[in-house]
Amino acid sequence: MSVARVTTLSVRSEKSFEDAVSAGIERAHRTLRGISGAWVKEQKVVVDDGKITSWDVVIEVTFVLED
Repeated sequence: MSVARVTTLSVRSEKSFEDAVSAGIERAHRTLRGISGAWVKEQKVVVDDGKITSWDVVIEVTFVLED
């Protein structure tokens, strides 16, 4: 039997949604072991003077707890 936990991360990128998700997973990996997946819960862009200045995501990262 395995037990998993979910943690929520809010990440901002100045490049893209994909970059924000990748940065969030890379950061989570430095602290959490056993990451098995992630769910993109929210996406949002910040607009300044008619141009997108950043891409924000909220992701829920699932990781398996060790015995």
